Formats: sequence, C-alpha cells, structure tokens
Amino acid sequence: MVHSMTAFARQEHDADWGSLQLELRSVNQRYLEPHFRLPENLRDLEPEFREALRQRLARGKVECTLRFEPSGAAGGLSVNAARLAELSRVLGEVRQTVADATPPDALALLDYPGVLESRGPDPESVKAAALALFQTALDDLVAGRAREGKKLAALIRERLVAIEGQVAEVRTLMPQILERQRSLLLERLDAVKSELDPQRLEAELALLAQKADVDEELDRLATHVAEVERQLKQKGPVGRRLDFLMQELNREANTLSSKSAVASTTRCAVELKVLIEQMREQIQNIE
Repeated sequence: MVHSMTAFARQEHDADWGSLQLELRSVNQRYLEPHFRLPENLRDLEPEFREALRQRLARGKVECTLRFEPSGAAGGLSVNAARLAELSRVLGEVRQTVADATPPDALALLDYPGVLESRGPDPESVKAAALALFQTALDDLVAGRAREGKKLAALIRERLVAIEGQVAEVRTLMPQILERQRSLLLERLDAVKSELDPQRLEAELALLAQKADVDEELDRLATHVAEVERQLKQKGPVGRRLDFLMQELNREANTLSSKSAVASTTRCAVELKVLIEQMREQIQNIE
C-alpha cells in the first residue's frame, strides 16, 4: 500500500502525577529526518523514540513534541526525617567536643544535601507512560499516512488512465502523421524534383518515415504506465521508484513532442506532459 509522508497525530495521557501531551507531525523529505522537543527530565527517551520511528518509517521529516505537566499534588517539598535526625545526632556530637560551636539555623539545616526533598512523580512511571503514548501516536501517524497514500494512489491512477487515452489517440493518428511528413518533404523537393534520383527520393522518404514513427515511444509510454501501476501495489516505500518513472515518462513525452507533425499530436504531447507533471507533484509526498 502506498503511504504518504504527510500526516499528524496527537495523544494525551492523564494520571495522578500529571498529564502528558504528545504530537507527531510529518512532511515530505528525501530521507527520514526526526526532530524532538522533549522536557528536560524526559530527554533520555529520545534514542528509544528515534529507533521506533526508524522501525516504522522510511522517509519524511518528523517533528515530535512532548509536553509534561505535573499535578499540584505531585509537586512541593518535604523533609527527609531520617536524614535530619542523623544530621542532628552528628551536630550533638560536635557540640560535645566543641562547646562553643555555633548551632546552624533552620535554613542551614534544610540546605544540607538530602534533608530537603522534592515530592514529584516516580520518574520511571512517567517514562513508561510517555513511551506508551508515543507508540499510540506513532500508530495513528502511520495509519494517517496510509489513508493519505490511498488518496494519492487514486489520483495517480486517474492520470494513468488519461495517459493511456492519449497514447491510444496518437496511435490512431499515425497514418495521418506519416502522410503529413511525406507531403511536407514532397512540397520542399518539388522545385528540384527533376534533379533527384527517384531511388534516392524513396530512400529519403523511408528514412523520414522511420524518424517520424513514434511506435517505440508509445510502446515505452505504455510500459512505464504499467510499471507505475505495479509499483502502486508494492509493499514498502515506492516514492523514489515512482519519481524515476516520472522522469522516463517525461522523456518519452518530449520525444513524441519533437516528432509531432500535426497539431493533434502536438496537443496530445502537451497533455501528456501536464498529466505527468501532476503525477510528479503528488509523488513528492509518497514515502
């Protein structure tokens, strides 16, 4: 199934310790290019996020934004009673040894490492929730890229049908094209026809007919159209292959245009280029 590189997903998670909001946004890019905006206390999750993206996506610029809002109940400060009691015991021993030692005030005691602690959520619980939230958002992003890819494939198939119609029309015009080429040559040589060898003239006409024959270009156009359709049914990324096929289609359309001898074939060649360009624009968004 064709996947687009354009999609958006958003997920939220609420718990006693606070809430998490995660957004994933992807746009077209030649390679996979992830960017992360994570809270400082969750920054070590980036390698796991990056690996999860690499496992699921092949191309696209992906922006990941994670926000963490702790609840009021999860915040605040508390005193480590055991640490404070141990500090008090040690200070008592100091006063027994140094009688005139100045006892510390309350702020100095709180400033001692380990006495004052912040009451926050369990970091491992928050990280586990963030990982689960990322996986859910990534599932949504992949599903969104698949839905968008299905629409792109339908648009491309519409153009393929139109190209087949233009190829069929040019085939019906082939006798008219060759006759027009022959008439043009005869008109140009009419003034000097008495000086020409009839056999040489026939040879030149045959060569001109060969140059004006676009059967090979039409066959290659049909082949490329069939290959584009085959690629649209493949699993995995196909964007680069499709982009290459657009170049090949455009090459054949240019050759057809250069060989045009009647207005109808010129119009068909122009229409082919328009259809190919429309497909190319859509393919820029395909993974």
